[in-house]
Amino acid sequence: MKGYGLLQVYTGNGKGKTTAALGVALRACGHGAKTLVLQFMKDDPGYGEYKAAGYLPGFEVRQIGRDCFVDFANPDPIDLAMVQDGWEIAKRALLEQKYDLLILDELNIALAHNMLPVEEVVRFLKDNKGRTEVIATGRYAPAPLIEAADLVTEMQEVKHYFFAGIHSRDGIDH
Repeated sequence: MKGYGLLQVYTGNGKGKTTAALGVALRACGHGAKTLVLQFMKDDPGYGEYKAAGYLPGFEVRQIGRDCFVDFANPDPIDLAMVQDGWEIAKRALLEQKYDLLILDELNIALAHNMLPVEEVVRFLKDNKGRTEVIATGRYAPAPLIEAADLVTEMQEVKHYFFAGIHSRDGIDH
C-alpha cells in the first residue's frame, strides 16, 4: 500500500494499546490492506479480534503463547521458545512482504524482559520493514525501540473501571 513502511510503538501503563493497533488494522482492512496480528504471550480464542478475523478479508490473527501469565522474573523455557517462534514468524512475514500491516502485540513487554534481544529486533525492524507498516504494542517499550520508531504513543492510565470492581468484558476488553 502506498505510504506504508513506518514503525509505530504503542506503550504505557494505560488501557488501549492493542485496541489502538486494532483500530489501525480495521482502517487498513477498509482500504484493502492485508494485516497480520501476532499476539505474543496470548492463547485465548475468546478474544474479539481473534473471532473477528473470520469476518474481515485480509485480516489474520495468530496467537503465540500459553493461556497463563508469564513469570517475567523467571520465564519458563516454553514461554521463551514461544516468543522466539513468534519472532521468527514476524521476520518471515517482513522478509516475504506479504502483509501491508504487521501488528506485534505485546512485543514491547517481551523485549523489556529480555525474552528477545532488543538490539537485534530493533535492527531487523529498521532494516527489513520494507513497505510493511509495523506496530509494536505493550508496556515498557525499551528506549532503542522508541528511538527507532516513527511514531510513539504512550497510553497513560488516569482512571480505570477495574478498580471499581468492573472486570474484563467480552467485546470491550477482551
